[in-house]
Amino acid sequence: MSKQDSMNTSVQEPPLDFSFRSIHVIQDLISEEPRTGLRPLRHSKSGKSLTQSLWLNNNVLNDLRDFNTVMSQLLEHPENLAWIDLSFNDLSSIDPVLTTFFNLSVLYLHGNSIQRLGEVNKLAVLPRLRSLTLHGNPIEEEKGYRQYVLCTLPRITTFDFSGVTKADRITAEVWKSMNIKSKKVRIKHNAL
Repeated sequence: MSKQDSMNTSVQEPPLDFSFRSIHVIQDLISEEPRTGLRPLRHSKSGKSLTQSLWLNNNVLNDLRDFNTVMSQLLEHPENLAWIDLSFNDLSSIDPVLTTFFNLSVLYLHGNSIQRLGEVNKLAVLPRLRSLTLHGNPIEEEKGYRQYVLCTLPRITTFDFSGVTKADRITAEVWKSMNIKSKKVRIKHNAL
C-alpha cells in the first residue's frame, strides 16, 4: 500500500477517541484505552492506529507536552492528522506543536482558557486548515475577535461552527484596515 493509499483509506477511519477520559497529561494516552465507536479502529501491522482524527475533548489537559512523541507511538502516520479536537480542556495557549501537522484541516479549541488573541497567529502556517473553533475562550471577549481570526487565517471556511461568508471577509478586511496599522506607520511612529 503506497503512502497515498494509506492517506486515502484513513480519511474514512473512525477517530482515535480519548474524549471524557479525565486525561491530565498527553502521556496518559499510552496507557488509556480509547473509546470504541460504531466501527472498529483499523491498525497497521505494528499495532498503530490508521486514523487521521484524534479526539481529546472534555479532558483536563493544560499543555501538550510530548504530543509528537505520543502521536508517533499511537498513529502509523501522525503527519496525516487532519482533525484534532481539543475542546473543553484547560489549554491557556495554542501549543506550537499543533502547527507541525500540515495536513490539519479541522481544529477544535473551543471551551479552553486561551487568553491572548495573538495566539491565533501561530495557526497561519497551516496550509489546509479550513475549520476552527475558539468560542468559549477568554479571547472571545476581545473586541474584533471574529474579524481578527478571519484576517489572520484567510483560508478557513468555517469558524466557531458557522460558515465564513463573503460579507464576513469584507467586514474583516475593513476591520483590519481600521485596526491593524501597517509596519511602515509603526516604524515612523516609533522613530519620533
